[in-house]
Amino acid sequence: MQLSESARAVFAVLAASSTATRPQLATGARLSKPTVSTAVAELEAAGLAARSGTLTGGTGRSAAVYDLGIAAGAVLAVDLGPSVTRVRVCALDGALLAEGTGPRADTVDVVAKALGRLSAGAPLRAIVVAVGDVTTQGREGTAVRPATAKAGPIFDALTVALPPGVPVHVENNVNCAALAELHEGAARGRDTFGYLRIGVGIGLGVVIGGQVLRGANGAAGEVARLPYPWDADREPRHEGLEAHIGAGSLLRRAADAWRGVDGVCPDTVDGLFALADAGHTTARAVVGRHAADVGRLAAAATAVLDPGLIVLGGAVGSKARLLPGVRAELARLSWPTEVVSSALGDSGTVVGASRLAVARGIQTVTGGSGVKH
Repeated sequence: MQLSESARAVFAVLAASSTATRPQLATGARLSKPTVSTAVAELEAAGLAARSGTLTGGTGRSAAVYDLGIAAGAVLAVDLGPSVTRVRVCALDGALLAEGTGPRADTVDVVAKALGRLSAGAPLRAIVVAVGDVTTQGREGTAVRPATAKAGPIFDALTVALPPGVPVHVENNVNCAALAELHEGAARGRDTFGYLRIGVGIGLGVVIGGQVLRGANGAAGEVARLPYPWDADREPRHEGLEAHIGAGSLLRRAADAWRGVDGVCPDTVDGLFALADAGHTTARAVVGRHAADVGRLAAAATAVLDPGLIVLGGAVGSKARLLPGVRAELARLSWPTEVVSSALGDSGTVVGASRLAVARGIQTVTGGSGVKH
């Protein structure tokens, strides 16, 4: 689709504002009113904008109000979590059109059902897939397979089932969640912070100056690769820190600590934290030790980045009971750093992926330059 430069500028402003009058579009695009009128007519002819009503001002004058047209289309965001897949379909103004959740094994069906709710005639403009893996940047419009078997096979199965010809972009799931916290979550108003995810795996999303730090290999924040253990008598193991701090290890430590008088040992993180919240002595001790471990990881990140704020997320990290222990250990080992729980919980990754997908979709329509995030 070939749009004039002024039409591209007006479309970008309209997508950012959802609805707007011509004077508002002129102000946002920094164009003259006659130029905006021509651009709006071009967008209407292409189905990218549509008049939706009239706004009457205080002087009695009225102005036409415009929305995105059906041909503006939609975008798809997919969070390939370790056990659960979350999907969102959004318009290019960010409005949620459809969403779905299901077991990872049912990813293709969950995506198909969400896409089935798209209005007829609304094209799919871009797809962002969030994976728990290192990702690299490829050419515009091409998908780059995740780096390892963590996400590779399920990603392959998904891409076969996606509509052909739609640009597919792959992004790290922790980076997506950090982006969501920046714009809609616990880090709003902060342009530098770290998002520390603790769950089945571990990861750190680094935001500096309002941008997610990717690194030379797309692997910035891969704290699973920090050497662990690191002492005179033991050699560090590959991703040993993730094996120590991940949810599986937490449950194994709980089983090792459990005594006969403690009752049935919980086999889920939620069950363990529920007992700790209820005052169960052994559960509280296990959770307290885990909070100290997470605090040490936060101290390592703070020593390198000095982010000023650490947002804790993930199935384990978002538990409020962790906060006091993490804060205390970080304060003991490093300089003052605020620590808060994620405001978005399990939805953070797909929310961040949706933001990226919207930006990619607008870029597809306007032919704009690369998306910053």
